[in-house]
Amino acid sequence: MSAVLKLTPNVVSSTNALFPDLKTRRQMDDYVGDRLHTAMNELVARPVSPTVELGTFRADLAAMDFQDSHSFEAAVDWMISGLGEGMVHMASPGYLGLFNPKPTFPAEVGDRIAAAFNPQACVWSHAPLPVEIETHVIAAVAKKAGMPSGSGGHFTSGGSEANNTAFLCALTRAESNYADHGASAFDGEPRIYISDESHLAWLKIAHQSGVGRNAISRVPTDGQGRFDAPKLKSMIEDDIKAGHKPVMIAATAGTTNAGMVDPLKDCRKIADQYGLWLHVDAAWGGALIASPDNSDVLSGIETADSVTIDAHKWFASTMGAGMFLIQNPSFLPEVFNVSASYMPSNEETIDPYVNSMQWSRRFIGIRLFLSLLIGGWDSFQDHIEHSLSLIDRLTEELSKRGWTLCNDSRMAIACLQPPTNGPEPGEIVETILENGTHWISAARFEGESVVRVCVTNYETTELQIDDLIEQLDRAAIARR
Repeated sequence: MSAVLKLTPNVVSSTNALFPDLKTRRQMDDYVGDRLHTAMNELVARPVSPTVELGTFRADLAAMDFQDSHSFEAAVDWMISGLGEGMVHMASPGYLGLFNPKPTFPAEVGDRIAAAFNPQACVWSHAPLPVEIETHVIAAVAKKAGMPSGSGGHFTSGGSEANNTAFLCALTRAESNYADHGASAFDGEPRIYISDESHLAWLKIAHQSGVGRNAISRVPTDGQGRFDAPKLKSMIEDDIKAGHKPVMIAATAGTTNAGMVDPLKDCRKIADQYGLWLHVDAAWGGALIASPDNSDVLSGIETADSVTIDAHKWFASTMGAGMFLIQNPSFLPEVFNVSASYMPSNEETIDPYVNSMQWSRRFIGIRLFLSLLIGGWDSFQDHIEHSLSLIDRLTEELSKRGWTLCNDSRMAIACLQPPTNGPEPGEIVETILENGTHWISAARFEGESVVRVCVTNYETTELQIDDLIEQLDRAAIARR
């Protein structure tokens, strides 16, 4: 990365650095576009992992006291160059890691449009078109998921906010005084049930919601990374006998480590038996609704009281763009009820700030809206099935070479163990990261260490997969 910024003359002139005139802004836009285009073209040849020398960078950063101004071009060059060296490149076709794919171009454009107009989407009267668009997209996603007519919800900052919203709904339905009195409104300690493979954001959510982390009951899995339904039922009964208050079952449709799906139909039956709220966290896996040949994996999701799907995961929107779906959206104002005289509300509409956690809010939904408008559901089907075909290619070839596939998932995630008497999965992952062409991760599945590979990027090709196969096999042999 280049040394600390130096004062240089502006390539484009402007009377005001922060609020340039329209002609100058156009020149600046062109400059940024050209630099970004070059940077994106270079991603294929770049190491996927960070290469920045942190000591130098921190010294440069510390020297920036913002007393001096710099040219627009120098600042943009420094920033783009820095990001080229200073982050894991999730937009790289060699990135086969966590759930953040290269975003669609319409999503990028939508993000830019939202930034330029900067609508305040918390209140309908200020942004009727953005609010109506988001409402329409949420309804379309709920319909595609098979949820009942009238289902709705809203966009969120991410999956954690969506899951938190579900928890607040469950607590409020279980005890109407919760909104005013918090955990003290319950006769016994509230309980929420997650599997051992669930995302641990639930611990933060319980803390933040005022019921405490002990409210989270972690249910053992069935040996295949899914809720053990009989054990779940047994734990609920034990909690009732102990004087606790079961509130919600939080099932997962696409666990982070292995892409496993909890038995959603069994969870629905158990939730009905004990009067619990059923939420399905499908932050990654929910995108399978766009693939008719694979959506059966999610069978039962349509019965959930609420669902989380992240647009910034397999739907390839820019960060962060979560979605909260609910069968009964009219319940949300009971959870988030608030009245402010200074808010220009419309009695004929429900303003987002009274049915969600956020107050001031960005126009998040434009990203998925433009992607669907331009590409339709068929484009996402193609994107998802492309991921599935590549992960199948990887697992089939490695199986021929003695590797073991540990998880049975249809979510483009492979948890792999190398041939026996070889190096540990963590060592193999280190070797791959040192090579720089791919980014994969080490994980644990049902207590065993595994190499985790997840195809997230539509621009990943068979060439990248075949290269990774060879690298994995060499790493397994070299360290025996």
